Amino acid sequence: MIPYGRQFISQADIDAVSDILWSDFLTQGPVVPQFEEAVAHLCGAEYGIALNSATSALHVACIALGLGPGDYLWTSPNTFVASANCALYCGASVDFVDIDSRTYNLDVEKLEEKLKEAVRSKTLPKVVVAVDFAGQPADMRGIYFLSQKYGFRVIEDASHSIGSRYEKRPTGNCAHADITIFSFHPVKMITTGEGGMALTNDYKLASHMGKIRSHGITRNANEWNNIEAEPWWYEQQEIGFNYRMTDIAAALGLSQLNNLDRSLHRRSEIAATYNYEFSDSPVILPWQRPGAETSWHLYVIRVDPVRSRVSRRELYDECRRAEIGVNVHYIPVHWQPIYRKLGFRRGDYPQAEEYYASALSLPIYYGLAETQLAHVIATVKGHL
Repeated sequence: MIPYGRQFISQADIDAVSDILWSDFLTQGPVVPQFEEAVAHLCGAEYGIALNSATSALHVACIALGLGPGDYLWTSPNTFVASANCALYCGASVDFVDIDSRTYNLDVEKLEEKLKEAVRSKTLPKVVVAVDFAGQPADMRGIYFLSQKYGFRVIEDASHSIGSRYEKRPTGNCAHADITIFSFHPVKMITTGEGGMALTNDYKLASHMGKIRSHGITRNANEWNNIEAEPWWYEQQEIGFNYRMTDIAAALGLSQLNNLDRSLHRRSEIAATYNYEFSDSPVILPWQRPGAETSWHLYVIRVDPVRSRVSRRELYDECRRAEIGVNVHYIPVHWQPIYRKLGFRRGDYPQAEEYYASALSLPIYYGLAETQLAHVIATVKGHL
């Protein structure tokens, strides 16, 4: 089966992990800070906080921003559930903003309309999570402008978009977000097995997130309440979690960074080939906003129900029979049973639902061979 996404592991990656296995520290050693510094430097951010998943990173980001009971978090319905669940972890309420019909990211015009209504109903969000769907950066400048006007904090969920660029600057620089989140799941551009990172330019946020990821404990004597503490002292100052990344994972991530440019280039090549081959086909191809460069985490086509002789489901089944692991990203979050119990219904966000009805993710990853790519193209074109 040709998967829609897959990790690429080199001998250098294996050697990097092996070195850690023979070292003194498997976790809480020197390599995690090295990985944090490398990613922050790559993106032009001041601080990086490595965690065991992007989900954990979203959680600690929400805590650090003070999200709690009585607060609202808004995000896109076209995302993985973690982008919304982080609010529920904090006891806050979730709401959604429908997507733009071309980028499939949160629609800034709809966001502004919803904010105006929220002023009247006194339900303004404390946090907005802007998702960079498929690797294309959201309209972060527009979202940041509204955050300054309406007083909410911004998390850029860039789980899909390490290596992307927005206004000629790397995603993750936090120019338009309080915190940016990356994922290092195996289907992403680089992997640590599982893992994530929170980036910020705010020292207090970075310090707080670093504390939360490790049980709420600090070993920094400048932060202790006990001024007569012994040198072995540590203090738990709040409830935290065991969300630490291991040195094993960080070593893999550091090594993977060496292949990031090649990975991005190969993904761009595959996307360009798809764009050319499907240019006359009855599908809607991905649209790219001027001034943004996508990482091409996903390549999503939309099956045109009018021009195509097959439905999305029929094309999905044909591809699966041909050993092509196409997928669908994403089922609208508000359709999930847990969110339906909160009062959301089908029809609430029509643009996201219209997108979902026709979307199909094709294979795109660094190790996709030319013969495999040709098989995908021939199969899809042969059944449209």
